[in-house]
Amino acid sequence: MSNAGFNPKEFCTHLPLQPGVYRMMNTAGEVIYVGKAVSLRKRVSSYFQKTHLGPRTQLMVSQVANIETTVTRSEAEALLLENNLIKSLKPRYNILFRDDKSYPYVILSGHEFPRLGFYRGVLDKTHQYFGPYPNAGIVRESIQLLQKIFRLRTCEDSVFHNRTRPCLLFQIKRCSGPCIRQIDQQDYQNDVQNAELFLQGKQTEVMAVIEAKMQQASERMEYEQAAALRDQIQALRKIREKQFVDSGKALDADVIACALMEGGSGKVCVNLAMVRGGRHLGDKSFFPQNADDCTAADVVEAFLAQHYLNRSAPPLIIVGEKIKREAFQQLLAAQCGHKITIQSNPVAEKRAWLTMATENAQQALKQLLSRQASQEKRLLALQQVLHMPGLSRIECFDISHTLGEATVASCVVYDNFSMRNNEYRRYNIEGITPGDDYAAMREALTRRYQKVVSGEGQLPDLILIDGGKGQVTAAQEALQELGISEAKLLGVAKGEGRKPGLEQLISPAFEKPLQLPSEHAALHLIQQIRDEAHRFAIQGHRGKRAKTRTSSSLEDISGVGPKRRQRLLGRFGGLKGVLTASIEELQQTEGISRNLAEKIYKELH
Repeated sequence: MSNAGFNPKEFCTHLPLQPGVYRMMNTAGEVIYVGKAVSLRKRVSSYFQKTHLGPRTQLMVSQVANIETTVTRSEAEALLLENNLIKSLKPRYNILFRDDKSYPYVILSGHEFPRLGFYRGVLDKTHQYFGPYPNAGIVRESIQLLQKIFRLRTCEDSVFHNRTRPCLLFQIKRCSGPCIRQIDQQDYQNDVQNAELFLQGKQTEVMAVIEAKMQQASERMEYEQAAALRDQIQALRKIREKQFVDSGKALDADVIACALMEGGSGKVCVNLAMVRGGRHLGDKSFFPQNADDCTAADVVEAFLAQHYLNRSAPPLIIVGEKIKREAFQQLLAAQCGHKITIQSNPVAEKRAWLTMATENAQQALKQLLSRQASQEKRLLALQQVLHMPGLSRIECFDISHTLGEATVASCVVYDNFSMRNNEYRRYNIEGITPGDDYAAMREALTRRYQKVVSGEGQLPDLILIDGGKGQVTAAQEALQELGISEAKLLGVAKGEGRKPGLEQLISPAFEKPLQLPSEHAALHLIQQIRDEAHRFAIQGHRGKRAKTRTSSSLEDISGVGPKRRQRLLGRFGGLKGVLTASIEELQQTEGISRNLAEKIYKELH
């Protein structure tokens, strides 16, 4: 053992046979693994008695210098404590899933004319929510379908209450115009009810209701309305034909499948397919860390615990592996307030869902490995070009502004063959001459690496600068002022006509700029990282600029006093509406002449 003062066998003899959680620690006092047990003594002892442990587990055990335990009242309670500790401590030998944001929903607001929209966050009982969906794109597709079929409004209440004429969505038949009473409340509510049935997976019932209305309209010789209802039925029929998985039952379930790369490489994919109202809403793939030597059952158990911790779960969870279900069912039921059933051997259509999820997990894993092979090839090529065999971590900086306004610097991180989004940083640059990119670059690097000087974080193997010799010199000056001399700098200057493939690489170590062939793998990696830094900088700049303009734009326009501002904001439902209004629409506001409308439009654009 790494600590002669710790005797594991003697330690284990004093452990209770009760359920609990154990924390393995190294000589530095860091928790390297957290586990749960039905019997603490039996589980912890097994690590020091077995001779057929996997290589990764053997390495972990060799580093154990101390073990701490916590006794719990049940296995379910141990499971909850274990995963709270895993999420907070992130031990290096535990399987770790990225903690995603909350999943998106479709919302129907609790309004007399309910609004259809996208929602992410805490659920409020005053509104109706449908989902969750695996990603935002599927939610937006669903909203577009519902707009096309049922023509529900998507505008904010502030805009809805201040409209005096129909919007573009009404004109292209994506909204029935309740804001200007082009539809009465009862008819609108009928459309809302049909949309609810559709979102619940009851498409056949929706079609039956609409077909009956079509017949009634035809009998009354209201042929235009009958034709509109006929179009709704045809659209619904097409959607139902496209729906790949439909059980015909209003069933809510999550389907979890796992794919492991052969050879114990640690490459694992977990695919989560979501079924709501009997309809397959889509799926999402997860790639955990630290999964070497783990079985598929270990990975699925880790996913169940970490994914559903403090998150709602459907009544049915289908898994592709045999796991210890009782503790999970007990914990999730207590957390969600309803019975949870976990099935590991489904039949009929549920088996089809699991098969599809398994195939998707295998396909996603193949794609990941293919992308990684490409990234390895690119990184190797860059290592050879720069003569840096140990190159792994790259940080790239870019500056974005509009004529010196709202200057923002970005720093993106590439490490271990992929972009590390959670390590990205933005810096608001102030107190410099507007448009001085060199000063902005100096400040960005100073703020980024002064923490490294004070002992926080790490210096990357390579610092990439989006810019030419001037930006590289500014970056070099910033690092020299911090006393950092070992950093490697590389500038990426845009080539003639700013065409991709003609970039020049500039470094204090080069006698002259280096231009790689447009098809060179190293250049492709540099372009990938540079473009990501550029995107991240522009995104931050636009947000900052919009915030600045939002707070001061109308106040800065001469001739627009408090009363006129109030009328404009009231008419268009806020500044966003004013920004999207035409000169003619601005002119229709009380107190706004043609000349003033033109002036307002020009100032805001």
